[in-house]
Amino acid sequence: MERTGLVKEGEVLPVTEGKLPNSYYYTLGNAYAMSANYTFRERLTSREGTVKEIKETPKGFFVTVQFDE
Repeated sequence: MERTGLVKEGEVLPVTEGKLPNSYYYTLGNAYAMSANYTFRERLTSREGTVKEIKETPKGFFVTVQFDE
């Protein structure tokens, strides 16, 4: 996530899956944040998650989301 104030802890947001040739990635909400790339075995089955933590680092903001899996 690049800016603060887009999501709040405890908020339930939809997750959209994107496909690359050899992996998958996920977009949180209305493009609030994007995940790293994941292999087929790490692929999510949930389509929504709960924001558990928002952490600011020198590289930007990291959002931790919990899924029911």
